[in-house]
Amino acid sequence: MLGNLNGWHLVIILVVILLLFGATRLPALSKSLGQSMRIFRSETKAMKEENADQATPPVETTPPAAPAAPAAPPASGTAPSEATIAPETKSEPKS
Repeated sequence: MLGNLNGWHLVIILVVILLLFGATRLPALSKSLGQSMRIFRSETKAMKEENADQATPPVETTPPAAPAAPAAPPASGTAPSEATIAPETKSEPKS
């Protein structure tokens, strides 16, 4: 759209702006335009950082607990030793 503008077009646009706003108001107009652009840039940068933070998953500080491995069944034909018996099934020695 603006690719077809050459030097003369820009001069004509600047003369029209000067006639519309006057030479006294142009410095204030350019200052407010610069402030607006600065605010716009800082807001878009903040939005990009916010989106980048939401896109990355949070880092876990502790590794997940490993599931307990099932106990291996005893070999066939042998009696289970006391070490392979689960602590819940051990019977207390009678005194």
